[in-house]
Amino acid sequence: MIKKFKLLSTLILVILSITLFGCSSTPNNNNNNDSKKPVQNTTKVSEQKLPEESFKAPFKAANQGVPVLMYHSISFEKNNPLKVPPEQLEEEFKYLKDNGYTTISLDDLYNYFEDNAQIPEKSIVLTFDDGYEDNYTALFPLLKKYGLRATVFVITGYVDKMPAYLTSSQLKEMNSYGVDIESHTVNHDHLKTLTKDKQLATLTESKAFLEKLLNKKINYIAYPYGEYDNNTLECAKQAGYKMALSTDGRWSMKKNGIFSLDRVYISSQFNMDIFKDRISNPNYKFQ
Repeated sequence: MIKKFKLLSTLILVILSITLFGCSSTPNNNNNNDSKKPVQNTTKVSEQKLPEESFKAPFKAANQGVPVLMYHSISFEKNNPLKVPPEQLEEEFKYLKDNGYTTISLDDLYNYFEDNAQIPEKSIVLTFDDGYEDNYTALFPLLKKYGLRATVFVITGYVDKMPAYLTSSQLKEMNSYGVDIESHTVNHDHLKTLTKDKQLATLTESKAFLEKLLNKKINYIAYPYGEYDNNTLECAKQAGYKMALSTDGRWSMKKNGIFSLDRVYISSQFNMDIFKDRISNPNYKFQ
């Protein structure tokens, strides 16, 4: 009996020794200090994407207007209405975010008009013309901060050639993040003053330039100065665009024509009351 008890005691001691030895010799990869350290995001900014917003009800009824906002440079110059200061733009972005607006893409707008796709009731489109460098230095950080979608219409003849305009590398980075880059012709010509052949050439060349640079299909164009004629509409279709926009007007409506949609002009001389009216009232008063 005593021998059995000693044997059992010895066995228990051996098991305890193995257990303790194993615990002390095994590295602890999940100690308390490490578990409290924050997980760092190692994703490069240029590899991040604008967040995918889930379209939730209430949805906009079919054949309604959508405010497509038109900006240009995001900078300050006294008495220049086309240059909207970053502080003003941030106030407007914050208002959109705080008041339930959803920034939809031009693809979303096209699908809404052409296929009756669902979009949120408070949908809005942000567009920026010409492709100024401050669209990268001032606009781009604000889009990231507020998680908003936007489109930049680029004058392709200025890329890498004009110091105040976007470079190829900047366009690639913005595109990789989710900013939509689209065409604004080669040299910002008054289209309706050109022959039909020259109109087709500038619409086609700008499209091809961006498609090669960004390795994506270019489907949309904004007409410089908002000017177009019947030749322009025919050339836009022939060049392979799906939709085109003009400049100063009211909300985009399907009845405008898919190749002649209006946009809502936003100026540095507009206060917040005017901004709120333009994005909430399709029949807003022109200033």
